[in-house]
Amino acid sequence: MQLALMRCQEEAVDKDTVSICFVKEALHGASQRGLDVNAMLRSAGISPDLLELPGARVLASHYGVLWHILARALDDELFGLDSHPMRHGSFKLLCFAVLGAGTLEKAIRRALDFLALVLDDTRGQLATEGPEGSIILNCPRTLPRLFAHGTLLIILHGLMCWLTNRRLPILRASFAQPSPDHADEYRLLFGPETRFSAPNTTLIFEAKHLALPIRRSEAALREFLRNAPANFLVKYRNAHSLYAHIRKRLQHIPASEWPDFETVAWEFHMSPSTLRRKLESEGQTFMAIKDSLRRDMAIEQLCYSQRSIMDIALDLGFSETSAFYRAFKSWTGTLPGKYRQDSKQISWAPYNRSFVKLYPHQGD
Repeated sequence: MQLALMRCQEEAVDKDTVSICFVKEALHGASQRGLDVNAMLRSAGISPDLLELPGARVLASHYGVLWHILARALDDELFGLDSHPMRHGSFKLLCFAVLGAGTLEKAIRRALDFLALVLDDTRGQLATEGPEGSIILNCPRTLPRLFAHGTLLIILHGLMCWLTNRRLPILRASFAQPSPDHADEYRLLFGPETRFSAPNTTLIFEAKHLALPIRRSEAALREFLRNAPANFLVKYRNAHSLYAHIRKRLQHIPASEWPDFETVAWEFHMSPSTLRRKLESEGQTFMAIKDSLRRDMAIEQLCYSQRSIMDIALDLGFSETSAFYRAFKSWTGTLPGKYRQDSKQISWAPYNRSFVKLYPHQGD
């Protein structure tokens, strides 16, 4: 686990961010137990002040470190989301259990059987109907928090993708819990067809994938476990949407060179009206995609570079710094200088060392 913390810290930062609402949800169990969540946040490179800003976002790499910190502090890899803790090492055993399954179908069934042994509040089953396969989460007791089911589906889907060495599209997802204020964040993870207040929590995919062979070795698994399952949140999010494809097209070129909407439509072999209609069906617009990418790139540069705010603004396509200030505050609820100041005040090492001393039974 200590190695995982260090690797998450040192790896190249991607340009994805995570909504502060997921940070709050992840902290719920630790808060209920009276633990020092502010210290945990600082150790993960996240300013506690961001919790007070509804529109705030954090780098995905920082969220991944927080995931590991919470699992260590609570001795629960689901950090208090089930009435029975998923003890440290459970996910590792789960992965080794499914590695020799042969096919994806057998791997999913083994994974659900394993989770039934370690969790009390949720039972999963695999079902097929025509061309569709589904993982269904049932709740024999009280209905868990939405974040609990969301996290379980992220873990299961991420594991499915990793085992088969391919991204498996999510066709639809539904949750038994009511729609939250941040429902759009779940749609970014699970696709535009995500629904709430359903009879059961369900993840639907193409049934033909169940026959896929498992293509991973024990050596590959050990490498994978260094950052899992926190890396699932970004790596295997809904990567087959137009939103994801357009974002990927733009994120590797300077904002000043981004193509216009008509050019993007041509590149995707669509008319502008067709592309606009398809984006609307995902709850997106071309402008919103560009804004979200500018936001994430700005957060990355503010946290990890010494470049001036003026230079960052110009890089992101703003002709005036004042326009960048207004945009950043509308995205995050705070000004870029304050965001940078808060991130620079974070000190990783001191708390990590004391953290290991407090929870020596968690060290790897």
